[in-house]
Amino acid sequence: MPNTSWLRRTCVVWGLTLSAISTIPCFAQNAADDSLVFVHANLIDGVGSAPLTDATVVVTKGHIESIGHGPAPANHGPVIDLTGHWLLPGFVDAHVHVGNLADARRALRSGATTIGEAGVDHFADIGMRELNHKGVVDVPDVVAAGYHVRTHPADAYFIDFPQDADLMAGVHGTEAARRMVREMASRGVNRIKVMATERAGTPDTDPRIRIFNDEELAAVVDEANKAGLWVVAHAHGNEGAAAAVRAGVHSIEHGTYLSDDTLRLMKEKGVYLDPTITALVDLTDPEGEYDNPILQMRGKAMLPTGREMTARAWKMGVKIVAGTDTSYFDKNNRTLADEMIELSDAGLEPMNAIKAGTSVSAEELGVDKRTGSIRVGYEADFVVISSNPLENIRHIGDIIMVVNNGRVALNRMNVAPRP
Repeated sequence: MPNTSWLRRTCVVWGLTLSAISTIPCFAQNAADDSLVFVHANLIDGVGSAPLTDATVVVTKGHIESIGHGPAPANHGPVIDLTGHWLLPGFVDAHVHVGNLADARRALRSGATTIGEAGVDHFADIGMRELNHKGVVDVPDVVAAGYHVRTHPADAYFIDFPQDADLMAGVHGTEAARRMVREMASRGVNRIKVMATERAGTPDTDPRIRIFNDEELAAVVDEANKAGLWVVAHAHGNEGAAAAVRAGVHSIEHGTYLSDDTLRLMKEKGVYLDPTITALVDLTDPEGEYDNPILQMRGKAMLPTGREMTARAWKMGVKIVAGTDTSYFDKNNRTLADEMIELSDAGLEPMNAIKAGTSVSAEELGVDKRTGSIRVGYEADFVVISSNPLENIRHIGDIIMVVNNGRVALNRMNVAPRP
């Protein structure tokens, strides 16, 4: 029997299992390797209006060194021949609740090389962000938010901030809201998440009901801005969403019941919309994350409304980003590819749906100067898919390779790179 110990080590590094060795060729990209070359790629860069065919992309020290045509340059490698395949920016999931490394690895294997956290316990998002920045290959980059600012914080919040025990009675008034923002900023979050309406994913709440008043929302935004942070607002209902937009939030998350007046105000103020349509799909699924008949009924009512709202928003020129609102845990099979498909079905052309899940999401997360598109000098975050997503957007989910900061994190290609 051949010695496969080196192969086992390589596959474990890339997040695979030994059972996959017979069908998925892994290759040894040593930690010391600082270059990687892709040749003969059909390239969608995330910003242009048309793909670049037969492209050569050279990666050095985790960043894109050059984009062009022709053979691989000398003294670079390994070389990955993408003949017939499509090279895209790594997906940027603008709305997740990923709270541990196992789920973060699942997110990365689905193509999400950057994730925007929208509420997680014990600042796991900050820890994962720092692991990625220290070069851990199988963890996506993270835009951290810490805890939601909401009228009744999660129990875990008080373990991290026992000095705020008085807020167990509720976050009411501008000073209490400001205090929560200051606590998040003290831990080094990148953005603030505020709940402007009740949740859809709990059976005893009504997602249309507003929960913070104008003064409280304005206080959240003002305190965040003082710390150099921006605010994203959870808002299904129109009244709460409109109030959040007037208060100066950066994006509306969900927006299921938005009116044309609110959408027009969002366009005027440059506020992003993250419709998270696949979260509504999951509400309807008895086998999904929300195993509750009340929520399944709610999802069946909300899903067509959310799809129709997204179509209106796109026609009105609102900036739309792609987010899943998932934790990527093992019971949930929703990925950002599913959200881009939903956006395409809502009226975005396939290229614009791809941009929503790459460069536009990166812009909303504030990381568009370094990732979300394939440009010289940017981080080498890529996905490779097997067929043309511009002809059929549903090909977007057929991911055969993920590259994270210039390192191959997943390889399902049927040929190994050459030296």
